[in-house]
Amino acid sequence: MPRLRLVGGPETEAHDAARVGAKAANLAAMARAGLAVPPAFVVPIDLCADVASGKAKALAALERLLAEGIAFLEARTGRRFGDRRRPLLVSVRSGAARSMPGMLETVLDVGATEAAVAGLVRMTGNPRFALDCRRRLVEGWAETVLGLDPAPLSADLAALVAEERVGSDRDLDAEALARHLVRALAHAETGGGLPADPMDQLAAAARAVFASWNAPKAATYRRLHGLQDLAGTAVTVQAMVYGNADGRSGAGVAFSRDPSTGAREPVIEILFDAQGEDVVSGRRTPLGRADFERRLPAAAEELIAALETLERAFGDVQDVEFTVESGRLFLLQTRSAKRTPRAALTIAVDLVAEGRIDEREAVARLDGLDEAALDETGFDDDAPTAAIGVAASPGVAAGRIACDSETAERFAAAGDPVILARPDTSTADVAGFAAASGVLTASGGRTAHAALVARQMGRPCIVGCAALAVDLVGRRIRLGEVEAAEGDWLSIDGAAGTVHLGRRPIRRSRPEAEIALWRSWREAAAKKHPHGRSAGG
Repeated sequence: MPRLRLVGGPETEAHDAARVGAKAANLAAMARAGLAVPPAFVVPIDLCADVASGKAKALAALERLLAEGIAFLEARTGRRFGDRRRPLLVSVRSGAARSMPGMLETVLDVGATEAAVAGLVRMTGNPRFALDCRRRLVEGWAETVLGLDPAPLSADLAALVAEERVGSDRDLDAEALARHLVRALAHAETGGGLPADPMDQLAAAARAVFASWNAPKAATYRRLHGLQDLAGTAVTVQAMVYGNADGRSGAGVAFSRDPSTGAREPVIEILFDAQGEDVVSGRRTPLGRADFERRLPAAAEELIAALETLERAFGDVQDVEFTVESGRLFLLQTRSAKRTPRAALTIAVDLVAEGRIDEREAVARLDGLDEAALDETGFDDDAPTAAIGVAASPGVAAGRIACDSETAERFAAAGDPVILARPDTSTADVAGFAAASGVLTASGGRTAHAALVARQMGRPCIVGCAALAVDLVGRRIRLGEVEAAEGDWLSIDGAAGTVHLGRRPIRRSRPEAEIALWRSWREAAAKKHPHGRSAGG
C-alpha cells in the first residue's frame, strides 16, 4: 500500500529519493535543517506507471493519498483548500530519483476556484493578485493538463497589453485581467475545461504530472543521459507561496557557484511580481543579483547565506529555486547544479582545496568527463558584433542557422555544425540541443531550464538576446536591422554573449594545470585500487 510522505518542518523524517524523487528528498533535508520550506506531501514513484496507464486500483490510491495530504497541509497552514475566506492553493510538481530539469510537468495555483479567488481578495485586499492566480491556473491547466496550444492565449494577452497601452502583462489591472480570464476559460473549455471542485483539479493535475513521464522530451532526455533505468516520477504537492503577491515579491533561481565557469560566486536571477514558471520557462528575461540586493536586501542576504548552508550540507554546488512573498524568503527546491565540463573540473579542484571533498570523491564526480571537452575556445579574429545577449554557457561555436529542432537534426546529420536559434529556451528542444553546436534565444535567462540543459551538454549558449527575432514561417532570423536565412552561417561566443554574422575561425587552449592535477588524482586512485575504474580520458 503506497504511503504518503510529509514535509513540514524540522521534525520531517528523511526520505529516500528512489521512492519520493530527488526533489522531495532534498525538500525534506532542507526542512530538517530549519530552512524556510513551504509544507508539502509526496505521492511516491510507486504509483507512476499504474496511474499513467489508468489502472483503477492506482487511481483510487491516488485519491486517498491526495485527500490525506490536503488535510495535512490545511492543518499546517491554517487554510482550507478552495475556501471562500482563507483559501489554500497548492503547486503540483514532478520529481524523479535523478534530476531532469524542465522535462516533467508542473501545475501551479491549483485550487484557485471562483470561491478561492474571493477568499484571496478577502485575505489580501488585492483583486488583481487574486485574478492573476486564477489566470495562471487556467493558462497552465490548458497547456499542461489539457494539452492545448498555448499560442492563442499568449497572443490574446499580448493584444490586451497593446490595447491597454502598458509595458507587459504585469501592468494589466484587475479589470483587464478579468477580461482575459473569460477568454482563457473559453479556450480551456475547448479541451474539456477546468473543474470547479478543487479536489477534482488536484487529482487531474497529479495524473498529468505522472503522465508527463512518458512525454517525448522526457524520454529523449533519459536516453541522452543514460537514465532509462529510472522507474518514474513522484508527485509533490506543496502549499503555494506567492511571488506575484505585491511589489516586494518575486521568484527566482540561484546557484551557489557559477555553473558556467566554476567561479566561487553565487549566480542569482529573479523576476519580481512573478511565479517560478516565469523564470525557468525562459519566456521572460530575469534580473540579476544586483537588482535583487537593491530591492530586497534582507531577502537577498538570507538567500546567499542559505546557498552556503546548502552547499556545505550537500557537499556540492547547488541549484536553488526560491520565492519571496512580501519580503519573506521561501526555498522551493535544491539540487546539484548542472554545469559545463570546464566548470565541473574547476569546481572539483576548488572543493578539494577547500576540504569539502577528498581527491577520491573528486575523481568519482569527474568520471566519464572527456578531457577534449575541457578545451577553452575563442574566436581568432575581430569580426563586428551583430548583437549581444546574456552569456549562459561559455565557449564559441560557428554553424548553420536552424530555427527548429528538426532542421538542426537534419543539418547535423549532413555533417554541418548548427546554431539553433529560437524565440525562447524551451525544453521541448532537447533533441535540437543535442544536435546543435550552439544555442541562441531571444528571451530567457541563465537559470532557465533549457540553459541548464545546454550547460550540461557543454553547448555554448546565449539567451535573452533582445535584438533577435526568429521568423518560424519565413525560416529567417533578424538581428537588429540585419537578416539571415536558415542555413546561413552564424557565430556565437557563449562567454561574452556576442553574436556575429558569418563563419569565424576558432582557436583552442586548455586548462593544463587543472588537468594535470586531475591526472595525478586518477593515478593515485589507480595505485590504491588497481582493478577499479579510473575516471576520464
